[in-house]
Amino acid sequence: MDLSGKVALVTGGASGIGAAAVDRLVAAGAQVVVVDRDADGAAAVAERAGGLAHAADVTDPAAMAAAVAAAEERFGRLDIVLLNAGITAGQSGVTDLDLDGYRRILGVNLDHVVFGLNAAVPALRRAGGGHVVATASLAGLIGLPGDALYTATKHAVVGYVRAAGPALAGEGIRVTAVCPGFADTPLIGNVRAQFGDFPLLGADDVAAAVEQILERGEPGECWYVQPGREPAPYGFRGVPSPRGAGTPPDVGWQDA
Repeated sequence: MDLSGKVALVTGGASGIGAAAVDRLVAAGAQVVVVDRDADGAAAVAERAGGLAHAADVTDPAAMAAAVAAAEERFGRLDIVLLNAGITAGQSGVTDLDLDGYRRILGVNLDHVVFGLNAAVPALRRAGGGHVVATASLAGLIGLPGDALYTATKHAVVGYVRAAGPALAGEGIRVTAVCPGFADTPLIGNVRAQFGDFPLLGADDVAAAVEQILERGEPGECWYVQPGREPAPYGFRGVPSPRGAGTPPDVGWQDA
């Protein structure tokens, strides 16, 4: 992948998948803006990448707009956005519910994707097009009974990407998602021992899949990433079409 002359912005870039993606983007020739609440961590990653660190709360729409503005001010354009920041809930959301924690996971996992895309689109238009990749999860494709709130946010990201992708495709802006399985990153740090010998992805496995998505991903696709399998777009099944309604709009119907 040759990204010479391209500029990328990565949220959650101070560690884990975000930091691994920064390394791959830089290796491909891109200049990178590393966005994270962890200012010191973002600075460390940006320093080794020769990029720009930008400390921000990704749940704040103004902060996301400021990050995009910083990318354009420093590098003159923006071509790639990886909306990667994410957290787990730390509660079931079924039999217990801490409202502050609920609002927090919605803000990081979902709001930041919406705010990030909204902030990035004008810059991508100015660049003549680009690519936005949102980090979802296998929890956006299936239900995880042990983490209903996390599942809810990632399903929302998948739905948002599937709708936003076709909406922006005509402008040369591709919107896609990466849906990794369990990955050995700081996100599972407190429960890492519970996985035992269960196969886990590495952060670079997911970053490598992001690279493939940037090369070949089509608007609205959601790529699964699992240990021992080649990353690929998930095949969503169409829903039954209305009966007796003539030819329905092309929104994923199937004959029924």
